[in-house]
Amino acid sequence: MVGTVTVLHAVVNMNRGGAETLLMNLYRNIDRSKVRFDFLTSKPGIFDEEIKQLGGYIHRIPYISDVGHFQYVKMLNRFFAEHKEYRVIHSHMDKMSGLVLRAAARTGVPVRIAHSHNTMSEGGLAVRAYKWLAGKSISSLATNYLACSRTASEWMFPGKESEVQIIKNGIEGVRFAFDPGKRANVRSELGIGENTFVIGHVGRFLPQKNHAYLIERFAEFKLIHGNCKLLLAGDGPLRTEMETFADKLKVKDDMCFLGIRDDVDSLLQCFDVIVFPSLHEGLPLTLIEAQRAGLTCIISDTITTEVDLGFGLIQSFSLREPKRCLKMIRDASQHQKSRTIYSDDFTRTGYEISGTARWLQDFYLSQL
Repeated sequence: MVGTVTVLHAVVNMNRGGAETLLMNLYRNIDRSKVRFDFLTSKPGIFDEEIKQLGGYIHRIPYISDVGHFQYVKMLNRFFAEHKEYRVIHSHMDKMSGLVLRAAARTGVPVRIAHSHNTMSEGGLAVRAYKWLAGKSISSLATNYLACSRTASEWMFPGKESEVQIIKNGIEGVRFAFDPGKRANVRSELGIGENTFVIGHVGRFLPQKNHAYLIERFAEFKLIHGNCKLLLAGDGPLRTEMETFADKLKVKDDMCFLGIRDDVDSLLQCFDVIVFPSLHEGLPLTLIEAQRAGLTCIISDTITTEVDLGFGLIQSFSLREPKRCLKMIRDASQHQKSRTIYSDDFTRTGYEISGTARWLQDFYLSQL
């Protein structure tokens, strides 16, 4: 398409993580006659087919954990040497973006965007040290800095905060508005009665998400409030371990491990409260979606206060105070709030995806 700017997004894969879901929300809502998204990935993802249908192209090279540092860097250099058509690279790999941007800079890609979606690296000490080294060069290699929150900006771009632009994790708000019909349908599908109190969580089974803490609080709550369920949507390397842990605490029969869902908008209607005991987060997209659904959100104080949209739905606790978390869940079970959030009120928060897409589209075009 003549006159179309093609942006190459660097990610590990296009599965249902927060950054990846944001990218798909953006691609669906951006003017694709002006901006096209292509992707540099290392693994297959569930969004791959939709990306192709929307006109995007997916490149794939093996990831560093499969081939090692030197081979990965070699493949990155070869990729950019062979694909000089890209003038904009937008990397979403946190500290690992340093390796991607270095390869892009070597071949003269003029617009090199680093985007922070987190506030801490995952992995053991050696892995985090490696990522820290990989990320040291980002400040000198990136031409533009984006972040989902101020805390994510401070972690990824220390000393550059004044140059960072915050891009809000926008959603298609109307899809998440509270709908009693959807609530009834999902509960019926899952065999859950209307009077059952449902605690929910959406996220990958990774150490960051702290599922064990949530399962412990649920086991305590179950002793107090017999008619309750814990629904966990998502998949990941710790899922089997968490299923075993739930079995050990004798609450597995009161839980649903739902796997990856493509109907989170409907699933949120089914919950009565969502609990996020994360060890660290950038700015969780799910919590924006949950607030649009009018859902009480009980979150650890490690999550930035920027996530609070001002609807009175965010309640924060310290991970060192499990009894406070439990009390918040008990209070939520006893005092259910109205779940009506008006479209105009949500639009004013700046998290409607149409506004985010327009901003990003203008941003890309202005750089060229």
